[in-house]
Order: sequence, then structure tokens, then C-alpha cells
Amino acid sequence: MTFGPRQYPEVQLTLTQAMAYAQAVDAALKALAEPRRREILRLVWSHELAATAIADHFSDVTRSAISQHLGVLKAAGLVSERRDGTRRLYRADRGEMTELRRFLDDYWTSGLERLRDVAESAQREKDGR
Repeated sequence: MTFGPRQYPEVQLTLTQAMAYAQAVDAALKALAEPRRREILRLVWSHELAATAIADHFSDVTRSAISQHLGVLKAAGLVSERRDGTRRLYRADRGEMTELRRFLDDYWTSGLERLRDVAESAQREKDGR
């Protein structure tokens, strides 16, 4: 990811801020790399669920493993946790998902722009300009 005046003229990030942002994106992408975590995120996308209800959707996984998956998703900022007595209720953090999507859209778009620039440069060289 490139930070700086060329790509983001209105934003000046310190190195510490840039590193923290990159670490947050890495944590989110690593969390989403695991299929069960993606399924958990789908389960809590539109409504809050208790950890036990989430675990009930996975007959082949222990409750402890689901708890660990929820911990990874929470640490990555992809789900929020709310306590209701002894229950822990989870919901997808749509704001964080929107930020991740924005990053990926920008990453993809800037990658395509770089590819276009390389292709156009190669074509100019070929044409002898």
C-alpha cells in the first residue's frame, strides 16, 4: 500500500499511523482467510447471536474452537461483542467491513491503473514513440 501526497493528497499519515493501519488490514485479511470465520461473519451479519447459538451451527467443531474463532474476528475488529449477563453476543462490525472493502477496492483499482500504465508504456515503445 502506498501512502503519501500522490495517492492521498488530503491525508498525511505518520509512519506509526500507516503501520497500525497496515497491521489492521493484515489482521482482517488473515481472519477472513479461514472458511469457518467467514461463515461466522455471515451468521452475525444481520443480527446479534450468542456464542452458543453460533457454535450450534458447527456440529464438527468444538465450542472452544468457535470461541477462538470469535476471538480472532473480534481482535481483527470484524465483530463486536456485547455482554448480557453471562452470555456473550456477537454482531458483525459493518463499519469495519466497509473500511476493508474500501481498502480492497482502492488496492484493486490502483493495481489495474499500474497495469494499464505499463501496458501503455510498452505499446508506446513498440510503436517507436
